[in-house]
Amino acid sequence: MASSSDSQLARHKSELIDLCISSQILKFGSFTLKSGRVSPYFFNAGLFNTARSLTCLADAFAQTLIQDPNLPEFDVIFGPAYKGIPLATLVCSRLGSLDEKFLDVGYSFNRKEKKDHGEGGGIVGYQLKGKRVLVVDDVITAGTAMREATDIIKAEGGILAGIVVCLDRQERTTDGENSAMENCRSEYQVPVTAIITLEDLIIGVPDESLKQQMREYGNKYAPVSKTQ
Repeated sequence: MASSSDSQLARHKSELIDLCISSQILKFGSFTLKSGRVSPYFFNAGLFNTARSLTCLADAFAQTLIQDPNLPEFDVIFGPAYKGIPLATLVCSRLGSLDEKFLDVGYSFNRKEKKDHGEGGGIVGYQLKGKRVLVVDDVITAGTAMREATDIIKAEGGILAGIVVCLDRQERTTDGENSAMENCRSEYQVPVTAIITLEDLIIGVPDESLKQQMREYGNKYAPVSKTQ
């Protein structure tokens, strides 16, 4: 895992990490995760719930989409219900305000239950048929939610272009040697990236003892590709 002297973070990354710490979206301590692992940090994306935090998050997503040369062109930003709904809306709006080439990019999200009245259907917003679709979400854990999202896009006739999430914990899944992000890249054969990673957090966190705890955790559960 990286040390604080290894590199400097891009501005949108450092601002997001600072915001997460000050708003306690990123907490430190001892947290038993769903996997059963005991983590020295916990990231609660549900606490992006103020104008300040959402503005920072939307800008970080937008800057990632603009600056990452590996991300493909896309026509629609898709946010899986429920956390992905405000993300898709905010990121689409922020992109359009930063660069006019994104002004015609659409956004959409799925309903948990399809409507049988009014406009009907399971998709709200821009329709996906024949469009290149970029998925935005908070994190990828087991990959189940992302699989549901990609199945929806396929069923609607859309073309999965890529996936961008807020945080990559950079740890292997409990039932394999790769991380959830690596599994998604392999399964969907599209670019999959994150605004910030565990390595970024280690650089951005000011406390040296916390840095060391996070390094040790990262090394313990690193994907095989990180240890080779």
